[in-house]
Amino acid sequence: MSRILLAAFFFLSVPVFTYAQEKGGKKDLDWLQSYIADSLDNREELLTQLENLPNIEVGKGITFRPKNNMYEMTLRFRMQNMVGLSFGPDFGLTKTEAQVKRLRLRFDGYILSPKVIYSIQLGFSGYDATVLPNGNMNIIRDAIVYYRHNAAWNIGFGQTKIKANRARVNSSSALQFVDRSIVNSEFNVDRDFGFFGEYNYGSLDGFALSAKGSVTLGDGRNWNSSSIAGFAYTGRLELYPFGRFHANGELMEGDVAHEQSVKMMIAGAYHFNDNAQRLQGTKGGIMPDGQYKDINSYFVDFIVKYRGFAACIDYMGRYVADPFFNGSGDYVFSGSGLNVQASYLFDGKWEVAARNSTIFADKRLAGVADYSRQNQTTLGVTRYLIGHSLKIQFDISYNYFLNPLNPDYDRWMMRFQVELGL
Repeated sequence: MSRILLAAFFFLSVPVFTYAQEKGGKKDLDWLQSYIADSLDNREELLTQLENLPNIEVGKGITFRPKNNMYEMTLRFRMQNMVGLSFGPDFGLTKTEAQVKRLRLRFDGYILSPKVIYSIQLGFSGYDATVLPNGNMNIIRDAIVYYRHNAAWNIGFGQTKIKANRARVNSSSALQFVDRSIVNSEFNVDRDFGFFGEYNYGSLDGFALSAKGSVTLGDGRNWNSSSIAGFAYTGRLELYPFGRFHANGELMEGDVAHEQSVKMMIAGAYHFNDNAQRLQGTKGGIMPDGQYKDINSYFVDFIVKYRGFAACIDYMGRYVADPFFNGSGDYVFSGSGLNVQASYLFDGKWEVAARNSTIFADKRLAGVADYSRQNQTTLGVTRYLIGHSLKIQFDISYNYFLNPLNPDYDRWMMRFQVELGL
């Protein structure tokens, strides 16, 4: 290894030496010769400096680690540049979007010991940093510290994603469409602040399972304080009958790892938000007149992958004993949704995917909700350049509403996006 590093150093020195000669500077040439001679005299010091340079790898960030291994920090960034067009019933253009959809900076690593892990993520785009209904800023996405006793279990304290449904835990950087489904947008539970725990059993080859739970404030990320008593309680169980996915494939859409044997995950989760004060529990507007309600959310997930083929099914919903508010026409949207998607990846580069998403409104909301059923069908094409770290995506969607209050809704949507991350 030492010889390789020295060889690389002198290989890179050759063009610099030639440049100094061509520019005719004896002073520059003398300096370069002196520098090389000094490097030979301090060979061990040079090797130490080279060996402790930051490790840079696309998709895994830039990692810094001192010689004493007292800490490690990995720096990552990612951006999504997107343009979208929406069309009305007569196929007339109704809306154009052109924006940096997501722009994020992330820091991960450990301090003092590899058992003490931290994760920080900041969002800077307008989509990421929308001011909250209570007036708080919303730049911080994750800020959590974990104690990882061993590979089997860990506990965390801070703000991060609630481990409820597959579609939400799946990073937006690892999607096979331009964005998540309408079902997830309506029913998912967002990031929150609190205590998190996780237990993992099994390996890649045999039966495996994961149990995850959390107790959080219940009002979503960066809410900070609540004058209403009540917390949010979440539990999730994941089963892997044929062993775990390679490269954390359960957290990435599509079979990018090209599983050589069938891999499957079956999971379920339940989330109870006691005395929620936001219309969607951990997100949405504030309930009118200081009212609050108990919100129950449930999730069932299924994933299967094999040699480029991938499919997943997400069923989720929200239930409230009384969705209406006294003295107001507002309501908590109660109902359920089903999302089904499948894809095939050709030669690790081109992927075609189809998705069908349907939201069913609670029958109690008939004539009040914007619709009794919403359906969106999406076809997508992705060109992977460096996995999910660098990709180009295009999708087209058709929307259908059953019994809409406003029949003049957008039918078609086309989107193009470039994802880049280090």
